[in-house]
Amino acid sequence: MNIRGVLEKMIAARASDLHLKAGTPPVVRVDGVLYTLDEPAPSAQELRETANQLLNEEQRVYFSSHNEIDFAFGVSGLARFRANVFMQRGTPALALRHVPVEVPTLDDLGLPPVVRDLAFSPRGLILVTGRTGSGKSTSLAAMIDTINRTTTRNVITVEDPIEFLHRDRLSFIHQREVGLDTNSFHDGLRYVLRQDPDIILVGEIRNLETMSTALMAADTGHLVMSTLHTTDVVQSLQRIISFYPPHQHDEIRMSLAANLRAVISQRLIPRRDGAGRVPACEVMVSTPTIREYILNPEKIPLIHNVVAEGVTQYGMQTFDQSVLALLREGLITEEEALRNCNNPNELGLKLKGISATSDRMWQPVDAASADRPDATASSATRPDWMSKE
Repeated sequence: MNIRGVLEKMIAARASDLHLKAGTPPVVRVDGVLYTLDEPAPSAQELRETANQLLNEEQRVYFSSHNEIDFAFGVSGLARFRANVFMQRGTPALALRHVPVEVPTLDDLGLPPVVRDLAFSPRGLILVTGRTGSGKSTSLAAMIDTINRTTTRNVITVEDPIEFLHRDRLSFIHQREVGLDTNSFHDGLRYVLRQDPDIILVGEIRNLETMSTALMAADTGHLVMSTLHTTDVVQSLQRIISFYPPHQHDEIRMSLAANLRAVISQRLIPRRDGAGRVPACEVMVSTPTIREYILNPEKIPLIHNVVAEGVTQYGMQTFDQSVLALLREGLITEEEALRNCNNPNELGLKLKGISATSDRMWQPVDAASADRPDATASSATRPDWMSKE
């Protein structure tokens, strides 16, 4: 199999992911949808040879004993890719993700302005959350790149694997890869405070040890950024607390209240014009009220209401507010807005002009729409590119 040729077709299709399995033609994911490439199905032997081409000797030894491995590689003149090779039904399979060579800017990604302000926080823990493929790593890379182009900081990352490559500009950036430069996230973080960091980026928080070390680093006056596989702000807080045994829950809530700077949750929604996807973001910024609610387990579910009311003063927003703003700007369809919001019934009533007790949460979005007389207010019809179903 000509793996470079397949990767070139992947890039040409603007695909985020490529899946290779014995006996099945290559499959790519474009804007969240899977498509089959016009390529012959690879054999198991071809996939073994492809895996051997991509892995170095140490990685081959690891794969032979573990039957799966994460790594990253670059193809000269084409792009960089994050890869996972694994066994299925006794044959190798590959999942490859395209990582752009150039780090996109926060404006390119369409993230809210408050994200840029958060990137320059002097200390604390910032979490970017969302499902797999929601752009968490890309958003963190854009935040680091913004810092790198703007100010002098010593940035140390611990990633598995390294995806975006950062060149030193105004800042000094060390990128460490789990399995190559350090044994684990926990080991990498255990020594990081002796490396004089200003900013620490942890690719992903997976367990209690990593979470505890990240909070400790934030507590010592550093800015720590990381990701979690959670769907919204409240679930993120609940997930963090669930890492710990019950007798430590009060202690961890105090640590979170003191050190959590913000949670940014993302969902990617297909654009109305078919030109890719646009992020809907729920953003919680630590305020005195938020900190009070974190300390009280009964009030954590009520944080959504505080976020909804903090749009103007703190730049916070809920998913539903973000989705309505994207709809008012004509970027997404009404169908996608209802599919991706948290409360489709409330949003549906709002779009029909029916008042509800929660109408004050929509006021900041309505005010922003009023400032854009050319904004598209209605997008109920499906665009042509989606009519194929």
